Amino acid sequence: MGELKVTCEPEDVGLDSARLRRIDAHLAPYVGDGRLPGWLVLVSRRGEIAHLSTYGFRDVASRAPVETDTLFRIYSMSKPITSVAVMMLYEEGLLELTDPVSRHLPAFAEMRVHDKGPAAEPVRIWHLLTHTSGMVYGFQRASAVDELYRRAGFDRGAPRGMSLAEAVDRWAELPLLFEPGTQWNYSVATDVLGRLVEVVSGRPLDRFLSERIFGPLGMDDTGFWIGEEDAGRMATLYSADRHRKAVAMDTRGAELRRPSFLSGGGGLISTAGDYHRFTQLLLRGGELDGVRLLGPRTVAYMTRNHLPGGADLEDFGRPVFAEVSYAGMGFGLGFAVVQDAVRHRTLGSEGEFSWGGAASTTFWVDPAEELTVVFMTQLLPSDTHPIRSRLRQLVYQALV
Repeated sequence: MGELKVTCEPEDVGLDSARLRRIDAHLAPYVGDGRLPGWLVLVSRRGEIAHLSTYGFRDVASRAPVETDTLFRIYSMSKPITSVAVMMLYEEGLLELTDPVSRHLPAFAEMRVHDKGPAAEPVRIWHLLTHTSGMVYGFQRASAVDELYRRAGFDRGAPRGMSLAEAVDRWAELPLLFEPGTQWNYSVATDVLGRLVEVVSGRPLDRFLSERIFGPLGMDDTGFWIGEEDAGRMATLYSADRHRKAVAMDTRGAELRRPSFLSGGGGLISTAGDYHRFTQLLLRGGELDGVRLLGPRTVAYMTRNHLPGGADLEDFGRPVFAEVSYAGMGFGLGFAVVQDAVRHRTLGSEGEFSWGGAASTTFWVDPAEELTVVFMTQLLPSDTHPIRSRLRQLVYQALV
C-alpha cells in the first residue's frame, strides 16, 4: 500500500514531538549494548502516523539495518487476525460462539479433564477465543498437562511434517487442564480456531486469510511464508543468552517455504506497515479505506472483557509468565483488554486492547485516545526486557 512514512506533524494530533523523541532515546541503548538487534516503533493517532522510527539491525552480522519494509515473525500477534477471521464467519451466520467445537471438529466430542475424568462442559468456540478452554502450551512448563503436550511433540509448534488438521486431532486426545470456562490459560486454542476457519469456510487457512483479510486490506507482505525475492527484507531471529544479550538463531530458511502446520496462533510474518493497517481496521470499527470486514458492534463486542464476573487475568488466570501486569487486565475475543487502568499500574485507558508476540513484538489500540502503536523487533523470549510496559509510559506521556 505504498511507502510507510509519517503523515502529519505530531502536534496536529495532540502529540508532543520532543516528548516522542524520548521513545527513541530510551530504546537506542538496547541496541547499543546488544540487548536487541534492532527495532521499529510506529505511533498513530486519529488515523495519522505521527511517529515512525527505526534503529539498529535486521541482521547484526551483515549490519543490514531495520527498515520500514523489514519483515518480522509476529508469532502470537497472529492470534487477533485469526480471531477476526472467526468473527467474520460468525457474522455470516456460519457458527455461534456457544457452539460446541465438536459440532465442527468431531475429535473434540469426548474431552477429559486431567485428574478428573470426562469434562462436564463441552469446549465451546468462545472458550477458544478467550483462552478458557482448558488447553495449554507445552513450552509453559507449568503443569502436568504441559508435560503431556511436550511428550506428544508439542513443545513449540508441531512435530515436523504434521499438518494443522493432524495437530488439532492430536490435541483433542490430550486432557484439558481444567473444566472449560473456569479459568484462563494461554494455549494452542487459537490454532484450533484456525482449523475451525478451514472447516467452516471450506478452504485452507492461508487462502482464507489472504482472500478475505490480507488482500482486501492491502496487507501484501503478510503471510505464513515469503518468496525468495523478499528474503533480503527478512529480519534474523535472535534469542537472549544468560546475560540477556541477543544471539542469532539459525532458522534454516524455514520462512521460505509453505509450512505444513499453518499456525493461526503464531505462524504469520508481517511488516509494521501491514500490521498498522490491521490496527486501523480495528480502531475504525471493522472498516478501512472503504473495505469492511466486521461490523462495529462486533469489534466492540470482541474488545470487551469476557472473563466471567468481570474478573481480571490476575485473579482468573493461571500463574504463567507475562510480559505485562495481569492486574486490571481482562480478556476479550482474541485480545487482552484494560478494564482498570489504576489497578493495571501502567499509563493507559480503560478499553485499550492489545497483544504481543514471542519475539518481543507488540501492538495496542486505544479507542478512547484514537491511538494505535506497533512495535517490531526479533528477540526470544518476549519477557526478556520490560519493553511493553516502558513503551506505554513513553507513548502516553507524549499525549498533550
